This record gives sequence, C-alpha cells and structure tokens, in this order.
Amino acid sequence: MSPSTDTVIAEPYQFISGTAPLLISIPHAGTHLTPEVASGLSDAALPLSDTDWHIPQLYDFARAIGASILVGQYSRFVIDLNRPSDDKPLYTTATTGLYPETLFDGRDTFKPGMTPTDAQRQLYLDQIWQPYHQKIQAELARMKQEFGYALLFDAHSIASVIPRLFEGQLPDLNLGTNSGVSCSPALSEILERTCQQQTRFSHVLNGRFKGGYITRAYGQPDRDIHAVQLELAQVNYMEEIEPFAFAPDKAAELQELLKQLLEGMVRWGEDAYKLGAV
Repeated sequence: MSPSTDTVIAEPYQFISGTAPLLISIPHAGTHLTPEVASGLSDAALPLSDTDWHIPQLYDFARAIGASILVGQYSRFVIDLNRPSDDKPLYTTATTGLYPETLFDGRDTFKPGMTPTDAQRQLYLDQIWQPYHQKIQAELARMKQEFGYALLFDAHSIASVIPRLFEGQLPDLNLGTNSGVSCSPALSEILERTCQQQTRFSHVLNGRFKGGYITRAYGQPDRDIHAVQLELAQVNYMEEIEPFAFAPDKAAELQELLKQLLEGMVRWGEDAYKLGAV
C-alpha cells in the first residue's frame, strides 16, 4: 500500500519568539490528525484523551517574561515529538513509543489493520518530527549566541491516575532533569526549593517522569544548555473527563507557582552566568 495521496502535512508547529534565553517546548498539545490516522483510530482513541490538554493556554503568561514558546500541532497519535527518532524505549516500565500503538491505559490506539504504513510514518518523521526538533536546535543555538547560555523548559501534563503507568495518584508537579544530568544542580535546587515553599501542590524531582527525549537530548549543562521537564497532574487545571474542559479558577492558582518556577529559572541564568558560577 502506498502513502495516501491526500496526506498533506500542515505547519507542524507554532512558534512565538521571545526576548529571554528561555524556550518553552510543548510537544503534546497538538490535536491535528492526518487522514489515515483519523480514519484508523479506535473508538477508545477518538477523544484524544492522551493529549496534554490546554498547556499553551496554561503557559500563556510566560510571554510576558520573555519566553519563546514552541507548540507541536499534531497529535502524539500521529507521531510523538518527545520520543527518539529510532524509537528506542525511554523507560523500563510501561510507556508508549514514537508511533503509539497503545493508549496510556493499555487499550489499542488503532482499529485492527488500520495503522499507518511505514511509508506514511516516514513522512511524519520527515515533515513533523524533524522540523520540530530543528526549531528547538535553532532556537537554543540563537540563545547561546546572544546570551552565552540557553534554558529549555519542556512542558507536559497527564491524567492524575493511570494505573498502567504509575501507582496511586501522581504528584501535582513532576520535575525531571534526567536524574540530574540535564541541568545544573544549582538550577534543580532552586526549582525544588520553589515547590517546597508552598503547600498547595505536591511535587517530586526525578520520580516516575525523569524527562523524555527532548530533555535528555538537549539538556547539556557542560555546553551551557540547561533542560528541565515538568509533568503536571491535569486535575489541578482542568476536568479529566471528556470534554476535558479548562478550569480557570483552579488554573489561576497553579499558574502562580508555574510563574515562580519560570522566573526562578530566568533569574538563576542571569545570576549564574553574570558571576561565572556555573
């Protein structure tokens, strides 16, 4: 079977350029589907429940602090932008791949015999995955040239209870630094201290979510690129059942903490590189 002739890849991402050395990557908020994925999804997958719902809206405040914002437009059911292009597993526990065959809860993503072909998936890799990562690379390079360093914040969310992936309820904020490899220890300490100074939201550092491919690939503190992933429990800013409505009142409280985290990152970078303390 040859690739669908009506498969036309639209713009794979949206990008807003900022003025600070901070890039917010949002790879999983997209809901666009290619025709073959749309026609092949199982009934369980049709609501796109594994989407990082409303994350661009949640982080919209970051434009005011000068962050650049990169948002993937296609659903992770087409291709997962936070997995390596060779599809090597990132976790030894249950997970999903570059082309997810199962949902987070273990049900099938596609109807039997309706998965996209290898040729179609190669198209997704070339025209969706590659442009997103090329944009990350270009923006980090620009920041390094302008400021001498770059900060990458990979923003995610997930339902608070998914027995297949983790026991019980997920902490509210799940910071990941690839077990301390993707950023300066001093930056990790500032972020964790910010979480410790409040009592409304629970948090963990390098728990179940240590950072996906984006954090692991681009977090290179020895090259002055510091990357952090934050996986949020969705219960704190939205309804976790369909239609997955945004909850402004709950979100506002969470946004206050998110703002403190991002401003803390920016201040740390300014101070550390001004003093040469990295």
